[in-house]
Amino acid sequence: NTFNEMAGHYVIAGKAVSNHIIAMGFLGVYAAAGAYFALKPSAPQPATPPIKASSADEEAFIKEFLKSAEANDNKQ
Repeated sequence: NTFNEMAGHYVIAGKAVSNHIIAMGFLGVYAAAGAYFALKPSAPQPATPPIKASSADEEAFIKEFLKSAEANDNKQ
């Protein structure tokens, strides 16, 4: 059998698998995994930055101020 004499091979599940087939399979899986992680949708980002208030009253004041400022912008 000239297949076994031409290049190295591994015996997998009783079949001779050539080294270049194993290498192409590895590269294909590596590229597919890279594409999956690169194209995976990310978590949605919040529309506004978080409010870093020292108390609940301060946070409520900031939210109310932003709401009134947006209402004034919409009027103009």
